[in-house]
Amino acid sequence: LAAPLIRHSGIAPAEPTGAMSLDEESLHSQDTGDEDDEAPPPPPDEALSEQESDSENGSEAVSTMGAGKYGPDEVNDQIFDELELPSEIIQEVQHAWALYLKSADSREAAGEAIYAALFDSAPNLQSLFKTPRAVMAMRFMNGLNTILGSLQDPKALKVTVETLGFQHLHMEVTVPRTAIFRDAILDLLVLELGAQLTNGAVDGLKTVLNYVGGAYIYVRQNYASRLKILASSWATANNRKLADDEDGEAAGNTGEVVVEMGGRIEKDAPKAKSNNKLRSSAKAMMFGAAAASSKRGSEETAARESDGLNTAVPTTYPDMFRWNAAVMGFANRNWMGEVLASFDTIVSNVSNSYRLQEECDVLLLRMAKYKSTINLSEYKAVMLASLRSLVPREWDSDHEVAWSWLWENVERLIKVNMGKPPQQQKALAKLWGSLDETDQAFVRREIYAKFFLQAPSGMDYFKQSTTRLHFIADKVVSMTLDMYKEPDKMVADLSALGLRHVGYGIPTELFGPFVSACVLVVRSLTDDDLAEGAFRWSLNLISRILTRVISEGSTIVMRAINANSGKQLRKAVGCAPRSKRADWMLNITVGTQSISPLMWAIETGSLDAGQAIISDLLTIRADRDRYYYGMDALFSRHPDIIKRLTVDAPALLPTLFDGLVWRARLTENGQRRVINFVRPLLLGPQGEFAQALEWLTDSGDPKLVCHPTVALVTDLVWSRVAFPIFLLRKSWFLFTLVIFMLSQSILNRASSEDGADYHDHSTNVRTTIFALRCFTYGCTMTLLIMSHIRQTVQDVRSKDFVHVRCLRLPAYLFEGQALASVFLTMCLIAMLVTEPVLHCLATKEDHGRIFTERCQSGEDVSLVYSIFSLCAMLSYYMLITDLSVFSTRVSAFVLIIGRVVSEVFLFLFALAFFTLGFASGICTLEQDDADFSGIRKSMLTLLKIVFGMLSGEHYETLAEYPLLLLTVMLYNLVTAVFMLNLLIAQLNCAYGSTFQDMLGFARLKRGKIVVEAMFSVGQARWEGFVQSLELDRPCEFGEGDIGLAGGIQMTEPASANITTVEMIRRFGGSTSPSAMWPEDDQVSDDPEDRFEKVERLIKKTMKKLDPSRKRGGGAGSSQGMSSGGSGSVLSDSDRGSEG
Repeated sequence: LAAPLIRHSGIAPAEPTGAMSLDEESLHSQDTGDEDDEAPPPPPDEALSEQESDSENGSEAVSTMGAGKYGPDEVNDQIFDELELPSEIIQEVQHAWALYLKSADSREAAGEAIYAALFDSAPNLQSLFKTPRAVMAMRFMNGLNTILGSLQDPKALKVTVETLGFQHLHMEVTVPRTAIFRDAILDLLVLELGAQLTNGAVDGLKTVLNYVGGAYIYVRQNYASRLKILASSWATANNRKLADDEDGEAAGNTGEVVVEMGGRIEKDAPKAKSNNKLRSSAKAMMFGAAAASSKRGSEETAARESDGLNTAVPTTYPDMFRWNAAVMGFANRNWMGEVLASFDTIVSNVSNSYRLQEECDVLLLRMAKYKSTINLSEYKAVMLASLRSLVPREWDSDHEVAWSWLWENVERLIKVNMGKPPQQQKALAKLWGSLDETDQAFVRREIYAKFFLQAPSGMDYFKQSTTRLHFIADKVVSMTLDMYKEPDKMVADLSALGLRHVGYGIPTELFGPFVSACVLVVRSLTDDDLAEGAFRWSLNLISRILTRVISEGSTIVMRAINANSGKQLRKAVGCAPRSKRADWMLNITVGTQSISPLMWAIETGSLDAGQAIISDLLTIRADRDRYYYGMDALFSRHPDIIKRLTVDAPALLPTLFDGLVWRARLTENGQRRVINFVRPLLLGPQGEFAQALEWLTDSGDPKLVCHPTVALVTDLVWSRVAFPIFLLRKSWFLFTLVIFMLSQSILNRASSEDGADYHDHSTNVRTTIFALRCFTYGCTMTLLIMSHIRQTVQDVRSKDFVHVRCLRLPAYLFEGQALASVFLTMCLIAMLVTEPVLHCLATKEDHGRIFTERCQSGEDVSLVYSIFSLCAMLSYYMLITDLSVFSTRVSAFVLIIGRVVSEVFLFLFALAFFTLGFASGICTLEQDDADFSGIRKSMLTLLKIVFGMLSGEHYETLAEYPLLLLTVMLYNLVTAVFMLNLLIAQLNCAYGSTFQDMLGFARLKRGKIVVEAMFSVGQARWEGFVQSLELDRPCEFGEGDIGLAGGIQMTEPASANITTVEMIRRFGGSTSPSAMWPEDDQVSDDPEDRFEKVERLIKKTMKKLDPSRKRGGGAGSSQGMSSGGSGSVLSDSDRGSEG
C-alpha cells in the first residue's frame, strides 16, 4: 500500500548509541536470510586500515560521494538512500570529531558548546529553544556522535537517520534551515580545531549533515500524516487523551524523549503492568471458547460466555479485540494473545525502528511456543475490525491505509525468522551441552582476550577478578539459551540488569565489540552454522535490549550521580518540569523495571549527590497556585529511607531531618512559627506506627534522636500513647518488688511478740513470710524463667547469637537490662534451692513451730541464702532504674553513672594491685607491728589507711619502725594522692565527653521503651491518637497563607533557632506544572560557580587570541551561511527530539 516503514531487512543494529560492529557474515547473514542481496559495507577493521587521504585529494574523493546523490554543496530531499562515503573521508571526519571531543572538558561540555553554537546561529529563532539546555545539549551530543559513529555502516546509518527523522516530524525542516545548523556546527569545529580540521573532514561533515537534513525533510513529506493518524486513532481506541504537545513532542515520539525528561514513569509503568496482565492471561481471558463450543452447541455463544461477554459494548482495544476474535471464529488462536499484549508497545514505537524491531523479535520468541499454524493476516483482520468499531467517526480510507501499512511492516519483521527459534534453541542447547570443562574455560578466557583486543578501553570497566569475569562470561552464555526458553522473564531480567549498568556508567559503545568477541569465540568451537547463528541472533537481541535500557535510563541526573557532583545534580534537576522534579530524582522506569537515582547514590557512596537530592526534595517551592514539597514522594517511593540511611549513609540523616522542619523568617511577639512535618516519622504506608523511631534507636546515635523533629515524635508518642502501657508493665514489677521486700527485708526483721530474738516470729508472721516467698517463687520466678526461655528459643531459631570468646550467647542478653534480669532469675532459683523454711520442713526439725527457719538444717544454709537474697535485692533495684525514663534529666544522670562506673572499676583494680604489692613488700621488712603481721592483715590495714578508717593509736605504733613508716607514707602518696586524683581526673573527662550526649542517650533509652510499648497498643487507641493530631489538615505558613498538610504547628522563642533566610522558595511567572522553576539565585551566586564561569570565559578568549590556531585550509563554514538566514531551526531542541 505504501513505502515500507522499515526499509532494511533483518535485525536492526543494537541502538543508535551503541551499534554493533560485527562483520557482515557474523551479524547480518543469519538475520536477513535470503533477502540480503545488497553488497555489505567494508568491515570496520578494513576501513580503518585503509590509507588516509591528504588534503589535496580530499575534495576529489568527496566529489564521488553517494554516487552523485549526496554532496557537500546542496541538500537532497528528493530521495533517501544509503550514504556511502570513501573510507579516507570517513577516517578524517571521525578523527576530527574525536579531536573535538578531546578538546572539551567532558562530553557534557562538548554538547553545551554545540547547543550554544546552534542557539546563537539564528537569533530570531531563540524563542523556540524552550527545552532545558542541559537536556538538549546531551541530545545534540548523542545524536551527532551516533551519526558519525555509523558512517562505516551505511545500512545502520540510514536506520539511525530514519529514526531521528521520525522524531522530527513535528518540525518544519527546510533546506535553508538545514544550512543554518550545518554551518553553525562547522563554525564551532573550525574554531576549536583550527588547522587540525582538514578539507576532507569539512566536506565530509557537510555531506553528512546535508544527508541528515534531507532525510528529515523526506521522512516528513512521506510519513508525517500517517503517523499522526496512527497516534490519534490509537488514543481514541484506548480511551486515552493524546499527549499534550507542550514540549513539542510528536505523538509517536514519547518513548526515549519522555524518559530523558523524567516523565516516562507514569506513562510506561502502567502500560508495562497492563502488558504483563494481558500476556499472563491471554489464554484464560480470550481463547478458551473452543472447549465450551461443543457443550453449548454454538461457537459464538461459547466464546461469549467463556470471555465473560455481555450486552455491554467493549470500549477499549483489548476488550474489542477479544470480542471480535470470538465472533470471527478465531477464539482458538492462542498466539493472538501474545500479539495483543505487545501491540500497544508496537504502536507506541512505530517511529522508532530499533524499538519496533526489538519488540517484534521478542514477540517472535513468545509466538514460537505455540505449535499451531500461525497466520498473521488473521490478526490484521481482527485488528481492523476492532479499530473500525472503536473509531467510527474518524475512520476513513487514510486510516485503513495507515493501519494496514503498520501491520505489513510488523508482519515483514516477524516473518524474517518465523519458524526458526525452535530449531535455533535446539541447536544452541546441543552446542552448550557438548562443551566440556576445557572448552568452557577456553570460552571464558578467549572472550575477554578478543574483547580487550577490539576495545582496549573496556579494560577500564572490567576491573574485577578473573573468577568474577569468568562468572560474567558463563552468565552471557546461559542467557543466550534462556532467551529462547523464557523470553518474558529474560526481558524483565535484562531491564533490571541494564538499569544497574546505568548506575555503573558503562558506555554502550562497548556492547558491539563484546558481542563480536563472543561470536568469534563460538565460531572457533563449532562448524554448526545453525548453532552459531542462533547464538549470534540471541546475543544480538540481548545487547540491543541492554543498550536501549541504558540509553533510556541514562538521564542527566544519573550522570551527575556517577560524577558525585551536587552542583551538576542541581543543574540537572533544574531542567525538570516542576511537577516532575521529584520523579527525576526518585524513579527511572524502563519497561517493568525501575531504579531510584537517590538509592543508587546512597549505595554507590555518591554522598554529595545524595545530599543534593535530599535537600532538593525537601525544599519547599511555591508559585501563586500551589506548593511543591517532595516529602510525600520521597517516603512513598522509599518507606525505608531512614533505615537505609542509618546503615549506608548516616551523614545524610541530619539533612533529611532538617528538611522536615520549616521555620518562619519573621517573628511575632518574640515567638517564631515552626512546622514539623512528622507524618512520615509517625505513620507507615498503611497508617500503622512507623518504624522510623525503631531504626533510629537501633542506630545508637545520640545526636540523631535529639533533632527537634525526632524529639517531638518521641515525646508525643511517649506522653500520649506509650506511657500508660509502660506504667502498666512496671506496676507489676513494682508489686513484685514490694512483695520481695516484705518477705526479705521487713517482716523477717520485725520483733516478736514477747520481745525475743527477731528470728523467733509469731506464727502469723512466719506464715505471712512463707506465703510471700511462695508468691515470689511461684509467680515472679516462674514468669521470668518463661520469658527468658521464650526469647532464647527465638534467638536460636533465628540464629541470632553474639560471640563472646568461644561462647555463643543469645543476642537478647545484650539488649537493655536483660543481663540483670537473668541474674535476678538465677538468684531467685538459688534462693528457692537454699530456702531455710523448706529445709526445716523437710527434716521435720521445726519443734512444733511451723514455717520456722530456726533448725539445724536451716541454719546451715541461712548464710548462703542471705547472700543470694542480697544479690536478688540489688538486681531488683538495678532493674527499677528503668523508671528514670519518666524524666529525661534523671535518665541522663543514671546513664552518666553507668558510663563513668568503668573508670571506678579501673581505679579499684589499680588500688588492689598497689595494695597487694606494698603488703607483700612490708611483710619482708624487719618489724613486729601486729597490724602488718601478714599479707592479709597488711592489705586490710593499707586499705583502712586509704579510706581513712585507721585510728590514731595505730599510727603511733608505726613511729617505732621508721622503715615501715616510710613505706606506708609512700603507699599513701601513691594511692591517696596520685591514684585518687587520677580517678577524679578520669571521672571529669568521662563526664565531660558523656555530658555532651547524655540527653541523647536518655532519649535513645526512651525511644527503645516507646518502640517496645507500641507492640501492646490497640488499633483503636492508635487511630484515636492519629486523628487528634489532624495531620491531614494543612498548616499555615502565615496569616491567611494555607500551606501543606502532614505537619504539627507550634511556636518557639525567636532566639532559639535564628532564621534570616526565607525557607520557602517563591517564584513568580507562569504557574503551569509543566514549566521549569526559574534559576535559583541562591545556587547561581555560588562563588565556585562564578569562578568556573570566569575560568571558562578566559579559556575561550585565549583560544580566540591564539595566532597559531588558523582555519583549516581556509574551509570556513561561513560559505554556506548565505542561504536560509531567516528560516527556522532544523532541529528544535526543545521539542523533545533526539537531536
